[in-house]
Amino acid sequence: MAETDLYRPIKLFLERQGYAVKGEVRDCDIVAVRGDEAPVIVEMKTGFSLPLLLQGVDRQAMSDAVYLAFGPPKRRQKGDIVKLCKRLGLGVLVVTGDFVEPLADPLPYQPRRNARRTTLLLKEFAHRVGDPNIGGSTRRPRMTAYRQDALRIAALLAGAGATKVASLRKQTGVTRAAAILQDDVYGWFQRESRGVYGLTPKGLGALDQFAEAVAALGSPGPARQE
Repeated sequence: MAETDLYRPIKLFLERQGYAVKGEVRDCDIVAVRGDEAPVIVEMKTGFSLPLLLQGVDRQAMSDAVYLAFGPPKRRQKGDIVKLCKRLGLGVLVVTGDFVEPLADPLPYQPRRNARRTTLLLKEFAHRVGDPNIGGSTRRPRMTAYRQDALRIAALLAGAGATKVASLRKQTGVTRAAAILQDDVYGWFQRESRGVYGLTPKGLGALDQFAEAVAALGSPGPARQE
């Protein structure tokens, strides 16, 4: 698909809404006018890109009604692209063959705060010990407060052997010890008998893999409120 292939379907789409449409007007790919309304400006690319986004932002100096038009994005990227464009006050048109799908109008962006996500963010920050992760890293497992708690339990089991949950909770200070052992997200723990858990070979390996993190956790402290 060439960029020029987008022009005809967008032109027809706008004309059906009563706009007079012309292409390539003072560096704008498409300009549409209807009565005394502000002109609609459409910038086109075969795919969403940073240059297209920058063009759209630049055209906002001429009109509040600026759309970005491009071919179908990957499904997993579609939502993020629309969210970004909305945040910048840009409209979105996706062109598939002769079909034009409007995904967003160029309106002022008013983000809705998600109190739950903010609470979880601050909770994770407060409970995580130290700063074990390097920002931007993707090739190593992320050290979360949950993983740190699981490592506390694993380290104690490695030395003490199979132990009751109540004792593990008291000695490690991990108040959610029962849930961590029962869920066994990482495959580190095994139930030996009712209320008693031991360490799996995978759990022993994790202590070697995360030896530096285990050392940084130090000795167990008083129980923390989750």
